[in-house]
Amino acid sequence: MAVPKRKTSKARRNTRRSAVWKLDAPALVKCPNCGEYKLAHRVCKSCGMYNGRAVLVKEEA
Repeated sequence: MAVPKRKTSKARRNTRRSAVWKLDAPALVKCPNCGEYKLAHRVCKSCGMYNGRAVLVKEEA
């Protein structure tokens, strides 16, 4: 059975573990209709357009 020759230091152990838990921020793109930022491949929340079509009807307040 393989046995480590030296004890792994706390700094080396923590450096190895730190890269695992990082999360990526979602990629935002500008809506071609209104210019607001939105998530890619999703309906724009401000104007309700997706792929050049009106998917959601926004009610005027």
